[in-house]
Amino acid sequence: MDRKRVETYRNLLIEKQEQLLRLVSKSDQDGREADEEGTQDVADKAANAYTKEFLFHQSNDNRLILTLVNEALERTKNGSYGLCVECGNEVQAKRLEAVPWARHCIECQDKQDKGLL
Repeated sequence: MDRKRVETYRNLLIEKQEQLLRLVSKSDQDGREADEEGTQDVADKAANAYTKEFLFHQSNDNRLILTLVNEALERTKNGSYGLCVECGNEVQAKRLEAVPWARHCIECQDKQDKGLL
């Protein structure tokens, strides 16, 4: 992949990284605020527990994507960005446009989704 395209994807990844860092920070803050609420009755406690669980899952998903974004940024530095980490073939451009942090080509991603990788 040419350097200009890598730089374009790198900029997209940096934007996504900043967005995810903000979301993770907000989820953490919201979770702490949910802990501080003085709930009294059972319904309030249940609603509070649900909110905390929802925020935890949302934050966990964002942290996972953030890890993938950070790995993709590292690949832009070492020259392996745009190559499937499994087979070494080039990741399709449309896939990178949709998911710039994609690690696998479509074929390998399909195998991973089926539990074959």
